[in-house]
Amino acid sequence: MARFTLPRDLYHGKGALDELKNLKGKKAIVVVGGGSMKRFGFLDKVVANLKEAGMTVELFEGVEPDPSVETVMKGAEAMRTFEPDWIVAIGGGSPIDAAKAMWAFYEYPDVTFEDLCIPFNFPALRQKAHFCAIPSTSGTATEVTAFAVITDYAKGIKYPLADFNITPDVAIVDPALAETMPAKLTAHTGMDAMTHAIEAYVSTLNCDYTDPLALHAIKMVHQDLIASYKGDMDARARMHNAQCLAGMAFSNALLGIVHSMAHKTGAAYTGGHIVHGCANAMYLPKVIKFNAKNEVAAERYADIARFIGLKGNTTNELVDALIAEIRSMNEQLNIPTCIKFYEGGIIDEKEFMEKLPQVAELAIADACTGSNPRIPTQEEMEKLLKAVYFDEAIDF
Repeated sequence: MARFTLPRDLYHGKGALDELKNLKGKKAIVVVGGGSMKRFGFLDKVVANLKEAGMTVELFEGVEPDPSVETVMKGAEAMRTFEPDWIVAIGGGSPIDAAKAMWAFYEYPDVTFEDLCIPFNFPALRQKAHFCAIPSTSGTATEVTAFAVITDYAKGIKYPLADFNITPDVAIVDPALAETMPAKLTAHTGMDAMTHAIEAYVSTLNCDYTDPLALHAIKMVHQDLIASYKGDMDARARMHNAQCLAGMAFSNALLGIVHSMAHKTGAAYTGGHIVHGCANAMYLPKVIKFNAKNEVAAERYADIARFIGLKGNTTNELVDALIAEIRSMNEQLNIPTCIKFYEGGIIDEKEFMEKLPQVAELAIADACTGSNPRIPTQEEMEKLLKAVYFDEAIDF
């Protein structure tokens, strides 16, 4: 038996933000990030809509990119003091992910972060509050997923939390918010969405319910991301839908080692963070080549290539065409080919090589590895990581 879980209600299209007026409750806490939602007026609109619904509203502001365990704990404490019956998270993946984790600690103050790191080990939520997610970026799709990523900075590790309990009750996918994204963020989040959809389609847990969502999302991202990056707002609106469809697929089919590697390299180096969507974009071509040694995965990559109109007479030719197309998209989006060239070389080669065995071990242990079509050994993961650092060929 398999399970397919989505939010109870999903409102989409321009003006969807006004649906907040129809939420039923007494108190709402709004979790938000660094300020863009306030600058563009969306935070004020959220608060006004919730007050029109008859709720008392409190803000928890300042969730950082790649939210920390400490921020989660502060937010949970604020919730325990305020006692909301709605948690409303608005912004990119960071405030929404943080709010999901806060939700668990609000309802269960004695639960430990280590407990929540065990996949599908959350206690039953909705004992005190329901959850509404409003994304401003077109990539993470956390508004429809059973996942959140929280960073332990002391350990330099990103932890993907996974449980159907944290799938939001309500998702509001209003493209007006995505119009505010700068080009670089549009590129990174867009390739994050592409990676979600491709990994979901080749996941060992793919099924008839997830495949159509994944394929259509891939087609939409392929058609609209470059135009969205260049400022086409109609394409930007379609990308906001495409990333959500990709999220529906991967939340139920799960992901693979592109994400395992991105999670474990993202915060591992002293030179700086590797932005998650950019990491996925750089790593995806290498992982496709690695996974294609698995015949079932190779056929599914070939399916994707055919579906988006790529040419090839054999499975191998179609796989290579897909890899070339992703690299071409990355080039058009000004995404580097490998970690060595990321942000002008901020990830030091010596440090990368010193940490290689540990990062490889952590990547293999990541929650996303289990549904990858080919499980790498320690040696293979180290080779993969070297390949994504130096842009080396994959022949193993």
